[in-house]
Amino acid sequence: MKLENKRIISVLIVFCLSFIGLVGYMSYFQVFRAEKIKQNSYNKRLWINEENIVRGSILDRNGTVLAYSEKQGDEIKRYYKYGRLYSHIIGYSYREYGKAGLELTYNSQLLNINENSAINEIINIVAPSTVGNNLELTIDHGLQEKTRNLLKGKKGTVISMNPKTGEIYSMVSLPDFDSSRLKEDWNEIAEDPNSPFLNRAIQGLYPPGSTFKLITTIGALNTSNLDLEYDCVGSVNVHGYTFTDYQGKGHGHLNLKSALVNSCNTYFTSKSTEIGRDTLGRVAEGFMFNNKIPFDLPVKTSSFPVNENIDKTGLAAASIGQGKVLATPLNMLLVASGIANDGEVVQPYLVKNIVSKDGKMLKTTRTETLSRGTSSIMADKVKDMMIDVIKYGTGKNGSIKNVQVAGKTGTAENASGNSHAWFVGFAPADDPKIAVTVLLEEEGSSGGRSAAPIARDLIIYALNNIKF
Repeated sequence: MKLENKRIISVLIVFCLSFIGLVGYMSYFQVFRAEKIKQNSYNKRLWINEENIVRGSILDRNGTVLAYSEKQGDEIKRYYKYGRLYSHIIGYSYREYGKAGLELTYNSQLLNINENSAINEIINIVAPSTVGNNLELTIDHGLQEKTRNLLKGKKGTVISMNPKTGEIYSMVSLPDFDSSRLKEDWNEIAEDPNSPFLNRAIQGLYPPGSTFKLITTIGALNTSNLDLEYDCVGSVNVHGYTFTDYQGKGHGHLNLKSALVNSCNTYFTSKSTEIGRDTLGRVAEGFMFNNKIPFDLPVKTSSFPVNENIDKTGLAAASIGQGKVLATPLNMLLVASGIANDGEVVQPYLVKNIVSKDGKMLKTTRTETLSRGTSSIMADKVKDMMIDVIKYGTGKNGSIKNVQVAGKTGTAENASGNSHAWFVGFAPADDPKIAVTVLLEEEGSSGGRSAAPIARDLIIYALNNIKF
């Protein structure tokens, strides 16, 4: 009898432990894993009821329809009117290949269903939706077309936004793919070594090169008793490593402004030790390095080696955007935008409104502050320097007649190939309406020569065509 009782108790213990384990696993799943799995593009639950729902349309800021669905007999077909133009923004929605872009992020809203609770799942079954909601974007279709035309034939990305509100006006990454021909082109796209599926604007991590000197300049301004004068001879040895300026030519006597205007490497590398890793890291993190950037699409995190043991050489390399510093083009856009916006970094966004089939406003995105990159006084000082970069320095090709442009060029060394060409800037400098980042991957030429003209032409179009 005692033996049987022991066996019963053992079975009960095993049963209880299994039950507790199951409850624990389900709790963990619901709290930590459910959202990630729900958003997985291959999750079949995303397709429940979808065959019977006319997916909502996606429109630009002016009402131009970019994607829409139509019911044809028993089938509902999704149309992408502009093929490649929005492949990295709108993405795609195919049963065979899953979802990507805004089609994935806003799947529930586009279908007008709620997937967040069991009660709502029941509602979806009892009173299913037949027509989804529409998305109204911040994108300007004309500027998006202009952006892609300017980038055509290159590998890289161009993004523009309102530095005061966070509205993204255009975002293009090349190479891209045709969302309307995904079935026909899937194998070719998937096997392409140039990674057409990669949205370089938010998923590419690159050494920012001399555009990072904007952060180092703020760090210098925040360093007490730092001697801002310097005699440049074209090279400097930092802890056993020699840093050189462009073509090894010296700039002569410089102060902080003339060093930024001429993009003098040796000035910033020689000052980096006095500025220090902590100060540089604090400024970088104020502009969202080492921080998750909330956005409508997933963004990789830019990195500055705050907690790593780097020597003086590593710090010097970091001060000019090389070494262990990596940034997404979107993050560098936030650096320029923060300076344009008196030091305040606002959250970027793509979806302005969610509107029901009946025209009812369901949700509107408001401007939100992410961080304070620097004080308004410091931002004004750096802004004045960036204006001189365009007037007298490396950014002359970004100048516009009768419009004051502020900018910074960059040429970033790349261990795997040719150098990357960068430009970040905004205009008009006295009342910024648009900020732009241009990244030309493995361009092999300077940012001033190849990236600045693209930014210039984009800004001209925007100022003449967008209703700010």
